[in-house]
Amino acid sequence: MSFGQYLKDTQGELRHVAWPTRMQTIVYTILVALISIGVALYLGLFDFLFTGALARLIEVLPGGSPIQITQQPVTATPTVDFSVPTTTTQ
Repeated sequence: MSFGQYLKDTQGELRHVAWPTRMQTIVYTILVALISIGVALYLGLFDFLFTGALARLIEVLPGGSPIQITQQPVTATPTVDFSVPTTTTQ
């Protein structure tokens, strides 16, 4: 089977596809975006709730929290010298 025959067969199969209308494509795209945002909010809410509950649980356990969370100061990024060293010949 040659590549040309493959392209002809593919083109023939694509003629049989029931393509969605422009309006269906717009509606389905908006629907997917809204569902994705809804799922993200749902999971984010439960993550927030469970993280807070776990933090409070750890605080009330005997011994308190063994993990201390500290914020490290931001330091300036060191500069890098990309110049080529010169050598002298004598």
